[in-house]
Amino acid sequence: MEIARIVNIFAGFMVMLSLGLAHWSGQVDLSHASWLWLTLFVGFNVFQMGFTGFCPLVKALKLFGIGKADCCAPGKDGKSCC
Repeated sequence: MEIARIVNIFAGFMVMLSLGLAHWSGQVDLSHASWLWLTLFVGFNVFQMGFTGFCPLVKALKLFGIGKADCCAPGKDGKSCC
């Protein structure tokens, strides 16, 4: 497994764990609609990306035409123009 994927799994797990521990210790109340649900969603996406390699944000950015430009790809001489 690549080290980047291990980092994603660990980071996502730690976000979800910290949110869960804060909820169960009474510091955070997730029973009401809260922006902390967004934190849980992001943590879960980072966690699952470590296993699957799928990132919803990458897919959304590609739909809007945002991504790597072709000019930064190495040319025939092995040099990039960026």
